[in-house]
Amino acid sequence: MNSPPPEPSPPPTPAPRPSASPSPPVPDPGLERWRLVLGAAAQRCTGPLHGESAGRDAALEWLYGRDDDLRRRGVRRGAADPREGGSGPSRPTAVDWLDDIHRLFPKETVERLEREAVEQYEIHEIVTDPDVLARIEPSQTLLRAVLRTKHLMNPQVLAAARRIVATVVQQLMERLRPEVRRAFTGSRSRRPSRLPLARDFDFRTTIRANLAHYQPEQRRILIQRPHFHSRTRRHLEQWQLILLVDQSGSMAGSVIHSAVTAACLWSLPGLKTHLVAFDTSVVDLTSEVTDPVELLMRVQLGGGTDIARAVDYGASFVENPRRTIVALISDFYEGGDPFRLVRTVRQLVEQGTTVLCLAALDEAADPVYDRTLAGRLAEAGAPVGAMTPGRLAEFVAEQIGRGGQAR
Repeated sequence: MNSPPPEPSPPPTPAPRPSASPSPPVPDPGLERWRLVLGAAAQRCTGPLHGESAGRDAALEWLYGRDDDLRRRGVRRGAADPREGGSGPSRPTAVDWLDDIHRLFPKETVERLEREAVEQYEIHEIVTDPDVLARIEPSQTLLRAVLRTKHLMNPQVLAAARRIVATVVQQLMERLRPEVRRAFTGSRSRRPSRLPLARDFDFRTTIRANLAHYQPEQRRILIQRPHFHSRTRRHLEQWQLILLVDQSGSMAGSVIHSAVTAACLWSLPGLKTHLVAFDTSVVDLTSEVTDPVELLMRVQLGGGTDIARAVDYGASFVENPRRTIVALISDFYEGGDPFRLVRTVRQLVEQGTTVLCLAALDEAADPVYDRTLAGRLAEAGAPVGAMTPGRLAEFVAEQIGRGGQAR
């Protein structure tokens, strides 16, 4: 009798493989952006941040976490107020923060963060700490901040701040000089050309230039090209440009561009430029125009505004009213006597002076001004508006090109 075949042995149980660590989930770009905008309060809906995104969030929290209005609306609201004590890691300094944002964000975002840190949140250490000034990228925003806070700076910090002033001024000069040159070389006189007169005939030069056309038979010279004495003056007839610039705190951009514009116009033949800054007092900066860096370091932003006093002072410079342009650059919130201001402007206009009232003189030319007083100045004959520095140069060139004809 045959015995049954042995039952097959069960296959060997494979050895358990070591469990692989779960890979982090791929973040949703849209949710990640919302998480960066809203802060830690949105994390339960968007999930946590990792790597560079977590660094970006920390940099944004350093700046916007101090905004009480945002926190009340639930934006950038963390688990704890960063100003309260705790056992967490210490908050970064301004130097650390600047290093982080330059590493983590594109250039356009960095410029905006720096601008808001200085202008909106008034983090003065960004422009009063020499270590920060050594790292930060010069920009017009930082130049405005330097002008507003330089009274807080010790000599060491002022030396570092001067680097920002010099760099930004050089950038503005390089940008504005071609516009000024184009405005003046492109201008043409509207006066008709004067026909040469007999008294201007240059006999000797004409004979020498036409000797090749001598006819011995007739014993005469055929004059094909007569020459005349030039009675044109070597330079344009002298014009004056008087820039009166409000140096109250809100006018920092206009002060900067006025200084650079005056420096670009200074060396033009036939144009005599004056630059006067004012608040409740008047400071004549004409002697500093050739060095706009030193000029800006002398400016003291802030204080009240006495526009009437500045216009009276500018009026004292006028030599030939019909060849003078007075550009008053201000927000027109007058702290002095508005009646006196309007009266002086009207007198300047009536004697033939061109008076411009400019609410802005920067690249954006976004006007913010007292429209009531500006309207009264316009009724007195002084046009009111906003101009970029290049457009002001074009206007001056056009007036010189008109040669003092009625406007």
